[in-house]
Amino acid sequence: MFILISTVLSAQVDVNKLGTGKLRIASCQFPVSSNISENLNWIEKQMIEAKLKKADIVHFPECALSGYAGVDMKSLDDFKWNELHIATDSVLTLAKKLKLWVVLGSMHKLSGNNKPHNSLYLINSQGEVVDRYDKRFCTEGDLEFFTPGDHFVTFNINGIKCGLLICFDLRFPELYREYRKLGADLIFQSFHNARQGKGSIHPVIMHITAQAYAGINHFYMSLTNSSSPESWPCYFITPDGLVKNKHALNVPGVLISDIDMADKYYDASKSFRMDAINGKLNSGETVNDPLSANRKKIY
Repeated sequence: MFILISTVLSAQVDVNKLGTGKLRIASCQFPVSSNISENLNWIEKQMIEAKLKKADIVHFPECALSGYAGVDMKSLDDFKWNELHIATDSVLTLAKKLKLWVVLGSMHKLSGNNKPHNSLYLINSQGEVVDRYDKRFCTEGDLEFFTPGDHFVTFNINGIKCGLLICFDLRFPELYREYRKLGADLIFQSFHNARQGKGSIHPVIMHITAQAYAGINHFYMSLTNSSSPESWPCYFITPDGLVKNKHALNVPGVLISDIDMADKYYDASKSFRMDAINGKLNSGETVNDPLSANRKKIY
């Protein structure tokens, strides 16, 4: 059995530092379920499709391989960890064969009675797990099944610096600000907002929230989701906060998007962003003036 934990490296992985500044991304959606074999079949098919479409990296939803505890399965009692590890090894083997980077949503088992992590495995084009992001902000429901993570993950591909996030992390803008400070150009964020009731707020607000973070922090974002109805589809967002590309709703598929770091995008806050991040919450210089200090009198 492949021992995943032995391949996990530090949270700052720098590979292929010098590159083209261009990247083709395959953002994937399929109906994630509790059936590991079925999930693997979708993942392998979409990896092959991504390679045929000349993608450099393929991005899968939250818990894409394992299924999502609390939604796809109601309990982790008797969960088939051995099957999950074997399936993960199959993904690694195919990544190496296709020479394809993979961001793979799954669960990561911990020791003893500790609950697993909800994770994204970062797999390079040699079929190696080079890092793992663990969902930092788990919902109250998640906490019944998962242990939160404690680190950021950045990596370089084709000279483009990338970061990883998962689903409910979207509710915490501090995470995006930290990735901006770390110099991220692109965020891969995996979701599992599927099996929603009609009229759910998630399909309305999720991509809009991500668009705001992309524009405010000036980075690209790839959003993936399970396509089990009712869900919302994959989105690809540019650094000006606009949707460049999105997939059809509630159906499996691979969304292909291209990045060229030479492209220029509108960036209203560029001149003052790092000042704000570092605590200077105004533009320009303030003055020590009594007419400014007295806010209760009109002069």
